[in-house]
Amino acid sequence: MTVTPPRTDSLPALLPAPLPGDFAVVRMGGRIGRLIRIGQFLNGDGFADYEHAFVCVGDGELVEAQPGGARLRPLSDYADGPALWSTGRVPLTGEQRAAITAAARSYVGTPYSFADYLALAAARLHLPAGPPLRRFVASTAHMICSQLVDQCYQDAGVHLFTDHRWPGYVTPADLARLLL
Repeated sequence: MTVTPPRTDSLPALLPAPLPGDFAVVRMGGRIGRLIRIGQFLNGDGFADYEHAFVCVGDGELVEAQPGGARLRPLSDYADGPALWSTGRVPLTGEQRAAITAAARSYVGTPYSFADYLALAAARLHLPAGPPLRRFVASTAHMICSQLVDQCYQDAGVHLFTDHRWPGYVTPADLARLLL
C-alpha cells in the first residue's frame, strides 16, 4: 500500500529550499489521509491540515515512513503539494544536520505500525497501560512517519518537544504546530 500523493494546492512562490536534516509536514488526500486525519482528531489534535511527515536527506531525496516500511524517495514526489518545512524554523548546526540525515537513512526499511496510532490514542486518553505501552511506542522496531522524524532528531541530540513526552509520541499535527 502506498500513500496517496498530497493534495495539489499552490505553494507560495518564494520558499527557502530544504536542507539535509530539515523535516516537512504535508497534507494527504485519499482514504489514508482521511483515516489519519480522523485518528489525529480522536487523538486530541483536532482536524489538523497535515497528515504526513518526512526528513530531507539531501541529494534530492527524503526518508519517510510508509505502510510498507520506511523508504527513500525523491523529494520531487512532494513538489506539487503544500509542504510546511522546518527550514529556518528549527535551528540546526551542520553536525546536527549530518546526524539527522544519517539517522534517517539508517531507518530505511523499518516497518510501519498502525498500532502506534492506537497506542497514541490510549496515552492521550490516559488509559492505564503503563510501561508496556511506553516501550511499545518508544520502540524503533516500527514507526509512523512523525515518530521517524522525532526519532531522527533525538538520535542527533535535538529535542523538538520540551513537554517530556515519551519518545515517538508525536503526530504530524504536533510537528505542524511546532512549525506554526
